[in-house]
Amino acid sequence: MGATRNPWQAFRRAGLHWHILAGLAAGAIAGGIVNATGSEAAVAFVTQWVKPFGTLFIRLITMVAVPLVLASLVAGAASITDPHKLGRIGGRTLALYLATTAIAISIGLILASLLRPGAAVRDATRARLLEDYGGQVSDRIALAQEFSLADTLVALVPSNPFAALAQGEMLQVVVFALILGLALSMIPPDRAEPVTRFFAGMTDVLIRIVELVMKLAPFGVLALIAAITAEMGFGILGTLGWYALVVVAGLLLHVFGVYGSLIAFFSRLSPGKFFREMAAVQLLAFSSSSSAAALPLNMETAREKLGVSDRVTSFVLPLGATMNMDGTALYQGVAAMFIAQIYGLPLTLMDQVTIVLTATLASIGTAAIPGAGIVMLVIVLRSVGIPVEGIALIMGVDRLLDMCRTATNVTGDATVAVVVASAEGELREPGTAA
Repeated sequence: MGATRNPWQAFRRAGLHWHILAGLAAGAIAGGIVNATGSEAAVAFVTQWVKPFGTLFIRLITMVAVPLVLASLVAGAASITDPHKLGRIGGRTLALYLATTAIAISIGLILASLLRPGAAVRDATRARLLEDYGGQVSDRIALAQEFSLADTLVALVPSNPFAALAQGEMLQVVVFALILGLALSMIPPDRAEPVTRFFAGMTDVLIRIVELVMKLAPFGVLALIAAITAEMGFGILGTLGWYALVVVAGLLLHVFGVYGSLIAFFSRLSPGKFFREMAAVQLLAFSSSSSAAALPLNMETAREKLGVSDRVTSFVLPLGATMNMDGTALYQGVAAMFIAQIYGLPLTLMDQVTIVLTATLASIGTAAIPGAGIVMLVIVLRSVGIPVEGIALIMGVDRLLDMCRTATNVTGDATVAVVVASAEGELREPGTAA
């Protein structure tokens, strides 16, 4: 008889995504138990002593994001001696990001129109939700009032690149890195090589840091999820469960239908392999609700496991982390219809077209604003005359849905990277040299 296999040893040898999933499940169970006790002291303990471990993990992984974007994008842009190639990569990237965003919000509108989640909410429930969460809406409305697409486009160019690095303004860092990399490609090679080698070496160092930090991911995820479920519990799903299910169904349809089709028909990668390799990135994005926090791991996965070249990875993924929000756009389509249905406001076909166009453009303009999803939703609701105070109706499950839509967002970034790399002939067999 063969030796009995040790389950613990088998688990230790399992992939990172299994470890993260175990941490997520353990955190949800622990937090749910704490919430069910109704003890304020127990919830306070989790918030004060457990949550900081998750916050520390997020800070460690986020610490790497901005310098990694700068170093990898400078090295990647400097290696492209043909400016037309960079323009072609940029054009394809922007076109795919805008197209998938428009498709996502259209899916949300169609599902909400067919399933009508707002019709199931009673007047008493609506009044209670408005009372409980109305106070959380005012700050988001104020941010939306400050939104200006023209000002945001001007702000893409940093007046002080060092300030942009310090403040984590990702789009400004991307613009500065592209300009620096292009300039390096235009000066004599003997003068450019030391600088390019420095940034290439820095990229390797930062990727190594990511690998080390990710060993803490299961524990960080456990702490984050435990804190969320301890504070919120799962009771809110009973009130807004149908709305939440419609959003999640739309996200799953977009991920496996739209992204799966793009991978299957426009790349040499199989959808099965793509989704297997993306599992750890999706779970990290789900747990942290932050595309920026998931960006370093997404870049490493694209390079090492999906076979995307350094040049495409360094350009497409940082840009996507700040402007590609398919999951958020789909959620806005469902949310707009949900709020309109509760208020008894019919939305015409032209209203729905307006929502698609507004949300697609706003996904670019509000990328650097904290709480961008809710800010974008305020802009969308105003574009078709839906009361913005209705956002209070969905705030109860917004945190949980934010986790789901962030996982969708990072999957969309990687999908576009694979498709663009395939079109440029820069999708190699994983594990081979770039």
